[in-house]
Amino acid sequence: MQGSASPKLTANAVACRRGDRLLFRGLSFELSGGDALHITGANGTGKTTLIRVLGGLTTPYAGDVTREGMLGLLDERPALDPDLPLGKALAFWTKIDSAAPGGDVSDARRVLGLEPLLEVPVRYLSTGQRKRAGLAALMGRDAKIWLLDEPLSGLDVAAIDQVTGLIADHVARGGIALIASHQVLAIEGLRTLELGDYAPRQMAGDAA
Repeated sequence: MQGSASPKLTANAVACRRGDRLLFRGLSFELSGGDALHITGANGTGKTTLIRVLGGLTTPYAGDVTREGMLGLLDERPALDPDLPLGKALAFWTKIDSAAPGGDVSDARRVLGLEPLLEVPVRYLSTGQRKRAGLAALMGRDAKIWLLDEPLSGLDVAAIDQVTGLIADHVARGGIALIASHQVLAIEGLRTLELGDYAPRQMAGDAA
C-alpha cells in the first residue's frame, strides 16, 4: 500500500484561531513513516481545525506545516457523491486515482463489509456506513499520510475493532496516521497529544 519514500508530517509552532478566539498555540510535532498520533481534547479545543490545517484546507494563524507524501483525509463528510450508488461513487475515485499502486478498493469494500451496500445511494447510508465507505475510498489510494477526524464515531464495537485494525496495519506498513478522536485507540506505539495543553493560559479551562 505504501510507496518507497518515507512520509513525513511536521507542525512547527502552529497556532490556530476561530473568529476572535485563539484555540491553541505553540503546537509542534514531527511524524514519519510508522508513526501514529492520537489528538485528544474537549469539544471546542480545535481538533477539527487542526486536521484542516494539517491537510492544507485552511491556513494556520501562526507557524507552518510541512508534508512529504500523498495525504488522505477522512472526516464526517466523505467525498462520495450522495446521489450515486455506493459502488459507483467508489468507482469514481478508483478511476480518478487510476488504481493507485498498491490500492485495492474492491478488497477494501470486502474487508469493511460494504459489498451488500454497493447499490444503495450514498445519501441513504448511516453515519457508520459512510465512515466505512470513506475509509474504503482512502484505502484505494496511495495516501501515505492519513488524517482521520473521529473515524470511530457511529460504529458498533465490531466495526471499531475492524477500523482500528486497518489503521494499525497502515502504520505497520510505514504509513502515518493522525487521529482526532474521543475514543480509546488500541494501536501499538500510539502517541497522544492533548490539544488543551496548547490553549492560551487564560483560556486553558475553557472547553466550550
